[in-house]
Amino acid sequence: MNQQELFGQIQKKRSFLCVGLDTDIQKIPQHLMDTSDPVFSFNKEIIDATAEFTVAYKPNLAFYESLGSRGIISLEKTVSYLKSKYPNIFLIADAKRGDIGNTSSLYARAFFDKQDFDAVTVAPYMGEDSVKPFMTYLDKWVILLALTSNKGAYDFQFIEDKESGEKLFETVLKKSQEWGTDENMMYVVGATKAEKLKEIREIVPNHFLLVPGVGAQGGSLQEVAKNGMNAKCGLLVNSSRGIIYASNDVDYAEKARAAAKEIQQEMEVLLKEGGLL
Repeated sequence: MNQQELFGQIQKKRSFLCVGLDTDIQKIPQHLMDTSDPVFSFNKEIIDATAEFTVAYKPNLAFYESLGSRGIISLEKTVSYLKSKYPNIFLIADAKRGDIGNTSSLYARAFFDKQDFDAVTVAPYMGEDSVKPFMTYLDKWVILLALTSNKGAYDFQFIEDKESGEKLFETVLKKSQEWGTDENMMYVVGATKAEKLKEIREIVPNHFLLVPGVGAQGGSLQEVAKNGMNAKCGLLVNSSRGIIYASNDVDYAEKARAAAKEIQQEMEVLLKEGGLL
């Protein structure tokens, strides 16, 4: 899926919502524990309930890897289901990989060849040769961690160069543009850092930004749109817990649908205000 196709889906669904499939076996409704694959059963119902309002899904690999081989099977079934029933929905592996070149090549193969994700999140700390192997897949995307929403972001990401005053996350944004383009590279920017989005847009005006942290983490959708939206929207705003755990009872899918629809309706207003609909 290229940038124009992604923007087309945003216009069609009047939404730039990404639903995080952070499926915790300890939090899913108890009645699903009687199924042969509780995690996949949960994901399938969440997907069917929210797909109308969603342009992307983002499974966080930790929730699946923590279950060992059966978790990987659940993930593979989830990916296969999405690709077969909802082929126009953008699929992100939230894996935060980053290693030396030959290892990164194998990570890229795992997510793009074996599991058919559209994008994978990558940590840029080890530099160009840890990122470029993911970019050999011409129809896929790399989503680089730039400015994250967690408290620990201040440990490193805001360190300033003594001569230029440039912060580390700004260096990541600038240097990485030598590696890819706005057609194969996005950036993670946390919604809790929404005030920085204007500065980020000065550096990367045309790239898509994956924005976690809206909802349970306290980020403001309105502030994100105000400071980060560009001429092709340029935003995928993620919500995980606020949607998939809207209920832990038998009505969990119904409540997830309602939560996704509420966000989509807010996004429709913001897209109209931005002249994109």
